[in-house]
Amino acid sequence: MQNTLKKYFALFALPGLLAFTMAFVVPFIMGIVLSFTQFTTVTNASWVGLENYIRAFQTPDFLNSLWFTVKFVIVSVLTINILSFFLSLLLTRSIPGTNGFRTIFFLPNLIGGIVLGYIWQMILNGVLQPYGVTLTSNPTYGFWGLVILMTWQMTGYMMVIYVAGIQNIPRELLEAAEVDGAGRWQTIKNIIIPAIMPSVTICLFLTVTNGFKLFDQNLALTAGAPSKQTEMLALNIYNTFYGRAGWFGVGQAKAVLFFILVAAIALIQLQITRKREVEQ
Repeated sequence: MQNTLKKYFALFALPGLLAFTMAFVVPFIMGIVLSFTQFTTVTNASWVGLENYIRAFQTPDFLNSLWFTVKFVIVSVLTINILSFFLSLLLTRSIPGTNGFRTIFFLPNLIGGIVLGYIWQMILNGVLQPYGVTLTSNPTYGFWGLVILMTWQMTGYMMVIYVAGIQNIPRELLEAAEVDGAGRWQTIKNIIIPAIMPSVTICLFLTVTNGFKLFDQNLALTAGAPSKQTEMLALNIYNTFYGRAGWFGVGQAKAVLFFILVAAIALIQLQITRKREVEQ
């Protein structure tokens, strides 16, 4: 059986490899090449070298978006993971209705980003209205609006992953800690967190990458207002590409830089957290 599988492996893998090459590898390579050109279509491009990258960094909006996105990712990763971890601790105890609460907390993740953005725009503007301000009257309000929206949407999803990790901890381990007189905080710190590090790795990876890639919610909630001060990287790339004539190459260069940044941070995070995982 093993020999037969090995014999036909290439045949079965070929359709998938072809689809992956056509749908991902070829457009990805073309995108990198186009970032070094001035183009209107993929067949009408002239080589300009690093000019697009230089123009990207000379644009104040891009650097502002980069800094705004980094701040947003740091804060949202912390709020989402801390909140979802403590919710998972609460919902793995013997409390009536835990399955119902898990479902309720997970539901926001099923709503589309654009819809969520407009819903939270109405809610937060309604809260701010008595004070004579709106989400877009000050970038600070827009920043925290995005953090609240992202935390509300992603917490339930991360909570499910943490719940799965906590439920996989051997019962004997927790009972032994209890017998040894470990308090609740000592159990969390020395038993639960080390045991669920694979879940932590996954949750950090998802929240970091989703935070950097946030687009729909940013577009619907603030659209970058006021004066592009709440514009995140993905929205900035979109506006460069479709909002300025003759800037396709710069937009493409920004997209390549965006990919390198997210890939590098995600790989470093995976490397760091995987080293802390323990085998049970």
